[in-house]
Amino acid sequence: MKIQTKHVIGTAVAVALSFGLIIFSCKAHGGSANVAFADTKPADVPANSLSVAEALQSTFRTVSDNVLPAVVEIDVKEKKSVPVSPFENFPFFFFNSPDGSENEDGNGKTREYEQSATGSGVIVRRNGKTVYVLTNNHVAGEATSISIKLNDNREFEGKLVGADKRIDIALVSFETDDSDITVAKLGDSDKVQTGDICLAMGTPLGYFASVTQGIVSATGRSGTGIGSISDFIQTDAAINQGNSGGPLVNIYGEIIGINTWIASQSGGSQGLGFAIPVNNIKNTIDQFISKGKVAYGWLGVSLIDVNKEYKESLGIKNTTGAFAANVFIGSPAYKGGLMAGDFIVGLNGHDIKSVEQLIREVGNLVAGETATFTVMRDNKKLDITVKIDERSDEIAANNGNLWPGFFAIPLTDDIIKKYDIDKKVKGVMVSNVMEKTPAAAMRLQNGDIITAVNDKKVTSVEEFYAALDITRNKEIWFDVYNEGHTISTGHYKIEK
Repeated sequence: MKIQTKHVIGTAVAVALSFGLIIFSCKAHGGSANVAFADTKPADVPANSLSVAEALQSTFRTVSDNVLPAVVEIDVKEKKSVPVSPFENFPFFFFNSPDGSENEDGNGKTREYEQSATGSGVIVRRNGKTVYVLTNNHVAGEATSISIKLNDNREFEGKLVGADKRIDIALVSFETDDSDITVAKLGDSDKVQTGDICLAMGTPLGYFASVTQGIVSATGRSGTGIGSISDFIQTDAAINQGNSGGPLVNIYGEIIGINTWIASQSGGSQGLGFAIPVNNIKNTIDQFISKGKVAYGWLGVSLIDVNKEYKESLGIKNTTGAFAANVFIGSPAYKGGLMAGDFIVGLNGHDIKSVEQLIREVGNLVAGETATFTVMRDNKKLDITVKIDERSDEIAANNGNLWPGFFAIPLTDDIIKKYDIDKKVKGVMVSNVMEKTPAAAMRLQNGDIITAVNDKKVTSVEEFYAALDITRNKEIWFDVYNEGHTISTGHYKIEK
């Protein structure tokens, strides 16, 4: 601490000395230069230009005045656990040890402590005395206590209504008889376009009720480890720590997104902020209030993005969509006739452009609802009708029924050269074998090359998945080439 203090003081002195030298230099040359002071009359601004700027300024003021009363600061406390140091019992550690209770976990002792944090939120609904505030799951999802502070400094005790990690959204509420509670207006994020003017509001770095302005830099962005559903509005409006959960607002004073994360090398704003589109959240609010959770639709496939070479190996060059690399046996997809190797290009009559889009749209389907998926299979378009189930984390995480349980990779020239594969060998390479899957049970390993399915030769990814049709076969086995040897796996019996 002393070293840091000296560093700060030293820096301050250096700055003061530098400033003194600048002042001194200016004074020394004051008589020989034209000096302009702050009260010098500025150049005239053309009236028409000034009116445009004033109109824009008036818009920002109006939007801020209308929306800020609905923007809140959310102060939370969370319980955290940390491993206890093996030196915990030594006297020199005694006085600095954190407060809390000592618990026993599978790996040894842990100590529990309470952590405080601040985020933002926006009031989106009121039912009688109950006021609902939208924020991020990473702000309030694990809170043990919640305090909500309004723009006019009124404070209320909040409670968690519902939270969802996949979309990183939470809903909290507070009770009040006050009638002057402002509820924000939700906009239509599907109409948002690159270049639109927007304002980000919240409590960045503890500065309550802050407004920053920028434009929409892009839409449909993916990325970050926060949540597993990627679809973000990118903006250059300054977003910093504490802005999470606050609204992204258009020039009409409508909420178009919830500020969620930033891409930064320094931890501060670098003009790369991201917000969840509000249209992805509207149904979530209703489900939180009625059920306390989000009930996602479940299809039962494992989806991946594939590159141009992979599409060529499937015979679907220049086609956009989502590739179903695996299918859960017994799932809605399996029962409806979707197969591993299908390339999904449409849902309920409209195009599917990416994996992220399909995940979002399937998640929004209601359990029991029937959906039509358009797929490319054997160079043909097929419409497949599937009855959607409700997603269960336990079922979705169970790899036991995930068929085949790995990704098939085409033997491109680069792959053949990299792994020194005999050019005479034809087939597909095994990649990303998942635990407890049929592939794992058949002892397949990453790097194996499957040359035949049920004794039928396969020379491409397209042929491999065509031969993998578990609706026509009671059992499946593979011929596998590895290090100059070819063996047959055990037979995997399909439980139908």
